[in-house]
Amino acid sequence: MDRALAKRASAWLVAVALAGLAGAVPAQAPKPDAAKGQTIAGQVCMACHASDGNSVAPANPKLAGQIPEYVHKQLANFKPQGGKKAERENAVMGGMVASLSDADMRNLAVYYAGQKLKPAAARSRDLAAAGQKLYRGGNSAKGIPACSGCHGPDGSGMPSQYPRIAGQYAEYIEAQLKLFKSGERANDPNRMMRGVAERMSEKDIKAVAEYVAGLR
Repeated sequence: MDRALAKRASAWLVAVALAGLAGAVPAQAPKPDAAKGQTIAGQVCMACHASDGNSVAPANPKLAGQIPEYVHKQLANFKPQGGKKAERENAVMGGMVASLSDADMRNLAVYYAGQKLKPAAARSRDLAAAGQKLYRGGNSAKGIPACSGCHGPDGSGMPSQYPRIAGQYAEYIEAQLKLFKSGERANDPNRMMRGVAERMSEKDIKAVAEYVAGLR
């Protein structure tokens, strides 16, 4: 084989090898589509969370302005995976997410993240004042850390880690803290929320929930 032919053969082999490597790289997931999420919200979620994620019922959380990674995680946790039971068991939400694909969930999450929150409000000044102390400073005697350490001083959360809780219904926050306290809700990484809620009294929970509702 002459030198020119050898070079061409070598180049061809390199091209084939690179093509093989390219084919082995998994395709990236498509970018979430808020418009598709809006359509799904109107078809599946509107009855409980309203078309823009500003639920009018305290039993149902406000999703408008929520961190998208958090919404996606919760939706995925409501759905059984690989024959295992759902990480976050809820009969209503389990039925709602049953037909949703992972792409659907991501589309919903980015749609709700882009909506403007219509915040709830605190109703008891005294209770909110007690909650403020616990939220900002925790209670070292009980081993309760300050809520602001993870959820931020203004309750806006930390993207991909901790949810936004400012302006959420006090009733919803209270209910979730009680579920964490009892262990009925257990989809918190490293038992973080369960560990905190276990140390909180019912009065602590009510106070923090009231303060969070009015937090801006």
